Amino acid sequence: MEFVFCRWVLLAFLLFSRAHSALGVDGLNGDTKVRGVNLGGWLVLEGWIKPSLFDGIPNGDMLDGTQVQFKSVSLNKYVTAQDGGGQSVSVDRDVPSSWETFRLWRVSESDFQFRTLKGQFLSCDGVGASVTATSELPSSTETFHIERNNNNRVHIKLSSGTYLQVSSKNELTADYPGVPGWDDNAATFEMTIVANILHGDYQLANGYGHDKAKEVLSKHRSSYIRPEDFQFLYEHGINTVRIPVGWWIAEDPNPPAPYIGGSLASLDDAFSWAQTYNMKCIIDLHAAPGSQNGMEHSSSRDGSTDWPTSPAYISQSLDVIDFLASRYGNHPALLGIELLNEPSASGVSLDILVSYYSKGYQIVRNHSSTAYVIVCQRIGNADPLELYHANIGLSNVVVDLHYYNLFDNFFSNMSTSENIQFVHKSRETQVESLNAANGPLVFVGEWVNEWSVANGSQMDYQEFGRAQLDVYDTASFGWAYWTLKNDRNHWDLEWNIRNNYLQLGQKSLPAWGYGYLDAGGLPNKQMQSYFLLLVSACSYLYLRQIL
Repeated sequence: MEFVFCRWVLLAFLLFSRAHSALGVDGLNGDTKVRGVNLGGWLVLEGWIKPSLFDGIPNGDMLDGTQVQFKSVSLNKYVTAQDGGGQSVSVDRDVPSSWETFRLWRVSESDFQFRTLKGQFLSCDGVGASVTATSELPSSTETFHIERNNNNRVHIKLSSGTYLQVSSKNELTADYPGVPGWDDNAATFEMTIVANILHGDYQLANGYGHDKAKEVLSKHRSSYIRPEDFQFLYEHGINTVRIPVGWWIAEDPNPPAPYIGGSLASLDDAFSWAQTYNMKCIIDLHAAPGSQNGMEHSSSRDGSTDWPTSPAYISQSLDVIDFLASRYGNHPALLGIELLNEPSASGVSLDILVSYYSKGYQIVRNHSSTAYVIVCQRIGNADPLELYHANIGLSNVVVDLHYYNLFDNFFSNMSTSENIQFVHKSRETQVESLNAANGPLVFVGEWVNEWSVANGSQMDYQEFGRAQLDVYDTASFGWAYWTLKNDRNHWDLEWNIRNNYLQLGQKSLPAWGYGYLDAGGLPNKQMQSYFLLLVSACSYLYLRQIL
């Protein structure tokens, strides 16, 4: 009887061990899957995460990428770039739209260049000349000085000091005599700021200027993420940090203007702190040259997505991957390198992306045979399964999915129960399907305990968070929360934990499993120890029986 019992114990242990080995993520120091957090807003800026970083910028409502419109107060007509750019400029529209909207390129606090819908810049060759929208690259003739009063009225003038005015032919010409006042004259315009939504690294550095930006960023990088943050994460079961970086990190300490050096030293610190607390790092190329999605977190200057249209930008991105892989490929704290964050489905074709991912995979393999190579799904109208059909690499490939019950009108009027139901039915179905696919591992690389539910209670948030943890825990690679710190409480993992809005230790397990299974539902270290004791006892009984 003793021998039969021992055979069952040995069989169970072997099955658990085999499952643990098959489903576990290599290199996590005993854990089976990634339970991670993003260090967002640290080495790549997103102004909404910490808005106060931008508070000291003069004319801060006129940063790079701000969209503006100008209406002549004398004609009550809008300045327009005919056909959206590439032709003449007139002042003849009653209602503003895309042709009447210009994106700012900031040269200084009061000097700007104006980019049209199609990408050309407003230009004026000098005194007496008309303004056109035909220049592809900006220089001094495309640079204008803006004077503002307190009522959104502006004057626009050349570097020579000559003011632009509306001519009798509804043209914009550089020939106003003297200095205009703020009354209804031909050189006075009403400026409307249509959108001022880009607050990334480019906007901060170019807005402050190099010296002040260096001061602001040095203070931010040294204080925002500290060693004690890693201790806090370790104590709460977080085993991995996903660290967004910008392409300019490869040229640190002297990146091209306007970027500010110092992010590489901070990344080195993160690796050191992770190693101290037995944690792992994922380096995520969050901002590629030219921008892969036109958003502030990709450091787009004006909302354009230029990365996929430029072979030089793609080649430069691969050079950044090579730099990161060569520097950290053999570091004991490295878990993986993410080749690109959130490429836009509308701007980046699948063929271009797969080609880039395949080349990036090989570059990482040149420096490490074990580091995970993570490829992010396209955001927008794209199915993550498209990356499972691509031949990106042979081993340790991970597909990163980002799950938010936000940013889409679909979620706008959902109740608490409907949000939770969506997570369990839609998200769980997709994760299970991808887990079962013959291909890369599944990583929910961004998610948050926030939604569009108004006045949700603490219990509502707990239930929503628990539903997400239940589902995302099943992803074969694991998950990472967005973000560790944030001015918006529910986006802040630390705030969620300290205020009991997100309960990391709770999972829907059988009663006998509580305390003995890890996040993936497999035996934890304590349970493995019990098995080892049983195995030892059975071995002793077996030897007694045969001797």
